[in-house]
Amino acid sequence: MRLDKFISQQLEVSRAIAGREIRGQKVTVNGEVVRDTAFKILPEHEVEYDGNPLQLQVGPRYFMLNKPQGYVCSTDDPDHPTILFFIEEPTAWKLHAAGRLDIDTTGLVLLTDDGQWSHRITSPRHHCEKTYRVTLEHPVAEDVAQQFAAGIQLHGEKSLTQPARLEEITPTEVLLTLSEGRYHQVKRMFAAVGNRVVGLHRERIGGIVLDADLEPGEYRPLTEDEIASVGLPDELKQK
Repeated sequence: MRLDKFISQQLEVSRAIAGREIRGQKVTVNGEVVRDTAFKILPEHEVEYDGNPLQLQVGPRYFMLNKPQGYVCSTDDPDHPTILFFIEEPTAWKLHAAGRLDIDTTGLVLLTDDGQWSHRITSPRHHCEKTYRVTLEHPVAEDVAQQFAAGIQLHGEKSLTQPARLEEITPTEVLLTLSEGRYHQVKRMFAAVGNRVVGLHRERIGGIVLDADLEPGEYRPLTEDEIASVGLPDELKQK
């Protein structure tokens, strides 16, 4: 990568400003001042700007975040704080959520800058399952699990929902597993059977389970196995 492009990304400034800073002798590579904006940065290079080390990003990145209430999953929002507030990584603005949560929904969010990987999570064609812990206003009716397994007719939708699994934890708390992601689907499914969701927390996406050690607002990189659980073809996952 060219040095001016690297500095531009790291400082989140234009290439022209990055070039000015380089020519101003504010950038060192392996302890030596470099004024050539086209200098090629390699993974083993140690780059500093104004005495502060900069990290060269190598390859795509994958993180899990325990999202708290009150934050949106977009990278930029004029009215609400975004989940990037919690991500202390270089060029965090390049990350996006692979499957968003509503502002009042908590739990597992996956962030990456790998578009193909996130597509395997969000595309309906891949049927990536998500499990939610749902708190309800009223006790769940006995026949709701059967209704969800058969498919629910949502208001304003032409087709039934795909089969979903419901596991009762307490009369007003359940685990719901979906393989699709329609707009406000969990809330609308329970509304369709005469109940109301008062708390919603995502626990699992595909084979990736929210780390119990992560407090709300905390995040960590995904393990190689967690990344591969999404990225590998289904036939290879089973081997």
